[in-house]
Amino acid sequence: MPSLIHFTLDPFSRRMRLALGEYGVHADLIDEAPWEPSADIFEINPAGTLPVYLEDSTSPICGVEAIGEFLEETKAERATLIPGDAFERAEVRRLVGWFDTKFYAEVSEPVITEKVIRRFLPREAGGGGMDTTRVRNAMVRLREHLDYIGHLVDRRTWLAGDQLSLADLAAAAHVSAVDYFGDIPWAEYPAAKSWYQRMKSRPSFRPLLADTVRGMAPGAHYADLDF
Repeated sequence: MPSLIHFTLDPFSRRMRLALGEYGVHADLIDEAPWEPSADIFEINPAGTLPVYLEDSTSPICGVEAIGEFLEETKAERATLIPGDAFERAEVRRLVGWFDTKFYAEVSEPVITEKVIRRFLPREAGGGGMDTTRVRNAMVRLREHLDYIGHLVDRRTWLAGDQLSLADLAAAAHVSAVDYFGDIPWAEYPAAKSWYQRMKSRPSFRPLLADTVRGMAPGAHYADLDF
């Protein structure tokens, strides 16, 4: 059976879990703590980053973009996640890049690093108390992204067009990692909220709603489909 080496709140790992679910691929999940990487992860992926997908014991595929393209090339007989003509596929990839680069740098990385990663790092490696300024700034930037999600879905059925795509999965992966902490002001962003409710209701999303991080319970509405 295929397997995915991942971290629960890592948005890139989450995107791959969602993609595997949409493609109908069952994979074993292997937990890896980013603050305490095992020697094995560097043997499989010299960069030491997550996620890593193993189709079998001898064929690791490293990195979210490489895994995403591999799955689309080999598993899309059930559903394509990069649909449409060349222009439509370019839009999917543009939005994936938006969330994996811009949203990650401005929102999900600061939130996850400060609220989770630094709690487990030794002090000499940067561990310690949360930098509340970084988190506060991230939550300000989050509002801009929620506005953009709302702008897109006001004009389209899904973020990139008429079909669910990898863009929706990338956005949902990052948003859900932040939503774990229960701080997103959903009532102020009804269009983005409606889109996220649709994402949360998909079967591929259900395993993410059962996620927990040691010593950190999710927000009260995290697993609620009618939040």
